Amino acid sequence: MKDKLIRTLKIILSSKESRLNIRNVKYLPRWSVLGIDIFLLICSMVLTVVILRDLHINHLQLISATQQILLVLSINVGFMLIYKTYAGLIRHSSFMDALKLILASFSTFLVLLIINIIVLAIVSEKIFLTSALVVYSFFSFTFLFSFRLAVKQFYEYFKIYQTEVASENAVIVGIDENAISIAAALDIEHPQRFKIKGFASTKSSNKRLLILGKPVIKIKDKLSEEVKKLDATAVIISSNFLSPKEKYNLVEDCLENNIKVYNSPLVLDWGENTSVANQVKNLQIEDLLEREPIELHTEEKFKQLKGKTILVTGGAGSIGSEIVRQVAKYNPKHVLVLDQAETPLYNLQLELLSNHPNIDFKFIICDVANRNRLGTLFSNYDIDVVYHAAAYKHVPLMEENTPEAIITNVYGTKNLADLAVIHKVSRFVMVSTDKAVNPSNVMGASKRAAEMFVQSRNFYTNSEGKPCKTKFITTRFGNVLGSNGSVVPLFKKQIEKGGPITITHPDIIRYFMTIPEACQLVLEAGAMGKGGEIFIFDMGEPVKIMDLAVKMIKLAGFVPKKDIEIEITGLRPGEKLYEELISDTSKALPTHHDKIMIGKDLTKDFNFVDEKIIKIIEAALRYDDTDLVKKLKNLVPEFISKNSEYEDLDENIDIRSKKENSKEIEFYNQ
Repeated sequence: MKDKLIRTLKIILSSKESRLNIRNVKYLPRWSVLGIDIFLLICSMVLTVVILRDLHINHLQLISATQQILLVLSINVGFMLIYKTYAGLIRHSSFMDALKLILASFSTFLVLLIINIIVLAIVSEKIFLTSALVVYSFFSFTFLFSFRLAVKQFYEYFKIYQTEVASENAVIVGIDENAISIAAALDIEHPQRFKIKGFASTKSSNKRLLILGKPVIKIKDKLSEEVKKLDATAVIISSNFLSPKEKYNLVEDCLENNIKVYNSPLVLDWGENTSVANQVKNLQIEDLLEREPIELHTEEKFKQLKGKTILVTGGAGSIGSEIVRQVAKYNPKHVLVLDQAETPLYNLQLELLSNHPNIDFKFIICDVANRNRLGTLFSNYDIDVVYHAAAYKHVPLMEENTPEAIITNVYGTKNLADLAVIHKVSRFVMVSTDKAVNPSNVMGASKRAAEMFVQSRNFYTNSEGKPCKTKFITTRFGNVLGSNGSVVPLFKKQIEKGGPITITHPDIIRYFMTIPEACQLVLEAGAMGKGGEIFIFDMGEPVKIMDLAVKMIKLAGFVPKKDIEIEITGLRPGEKLYEELISDTSKALPTHHDKIMIGKDLTKDFNFVDEKIIKIIEAALRYDDTDLVKKLKNLVPEFISKNSEYEDLDENIDIRSKKENSKEIEFYNQ
């Protein structure tokens, strides 16, 4: 009978046409809540009188019964208005609402008792029986609290039957205040996305420890086994007490055993219309590749950047924009953000002006190949430091548009470097790539040519024998997670569409680094550089792209090759199976920073490099692809093209003779 009644109510309440649909009931108006409360107070008075009469206790006659009721009611309602007991949403009643009711009831009792004592002292007679006040206070609080509890339970009970969302059993990783708050909030939310089965912690050693009535399990080598014992199918990481390695191992274990992994923010948004469950997101691949925090030498960067004018080229890109954000923390005088992409630059402008209102930003639309425009910029501003991040970096596109790769990556770099010397800029920091090492494509070779130019520019002495005053510093690192052109955003979009994920080769591997980490190291290298160095960043262990794709599919809650297919498309023109950070002829020297090394390389004479660079640029401006690549190979003899269109040109390059014809300077970091 009970089940039949519940099913009937479920049909009625879930009907879209029904006026009783609980989803359509937002809240009771305050005046109606106050009206119901007054009615319950009157009921409490009536019940108090009935009980006292049954006990043959007659009420006092100093004032009439009507006057007694009005006096009690006015004082009680007055305190309800003061404490705003009627103002909260009843279905979200909490301990604070109960506390307000207690304060209102106790204050009413206290004031009535004081009035009683004062009247007794004046006329030697009481208005109320003390026992009547005690009984009334008990009943009034009980009725008011029960009303709120009944509404809350009614709402929650029938809301369960209206939801069509299947909840997931989960274990919270962490036992700090944030973890406990998340668990409590998820337990009372409806529709209930997660049912919390317990907590997990590295500190727990007591098997009988309970939090919110739920067990706490100890994180061991195989957390998945303990999670399954609690009949849970997911874990929610809510704390940052795990080291990156511990976090990685935990996630690996869970994914291998079909346990979903979610991440919750360390600071939750507790807004009125904000769902806590919606803030619990799928763990991102970026979270797994986090490493130990980078120790930065902020004093050196403050000396270099505070009160200075900073130019960031490619400032609207993923790397450039993060460099701008980090530079802004060091209180520069001016920050010139240069890019040729209008919309991204505008969006960045809105963000920076909002977050850093005290810094003077200039947003400049300009192509780095436009030397006249750059010259005006350098003349108008006394630039102290240049961070050169502007570049074309998409390998297949640059294979099809080789002149554009040279015009931006080589000609643009030459323009900026020449102007930096003319206007006596103190530091010029170039952002390069691991694809410049033993390049197999035009993009990588163009970046290597740019490296050679700025490095040789650093050691150039003019006709009077005076050395260059600008310190040229190059930073070289691999793929950056989330950057434009990275595989991670591509894989995310493909997963959102239901697949397939496309991979060029099953054995392809890459180095990865997060955007903030890469930019922190760029600033660090720029501060420590003495000029002429190529700084190489510690990228950690290389990542197999196939493994990356499988992890991303699992983190999204799908089964690889079942829910989301993986297709092998074949290597693209100019693409290598693996990238290198150091060439065959180079060595890496350590620095005082454990994540930054210096590549000991051979630096060619500036006049030789400049002459070759000019010829390459001339070929690019003629849009002569074949001649361009041939001249690029002459300057960068280790450039062995993986593009069938240019492979036959390799035969025309005699690497040994080129080395003999060029004057080289071996640079050692002192």
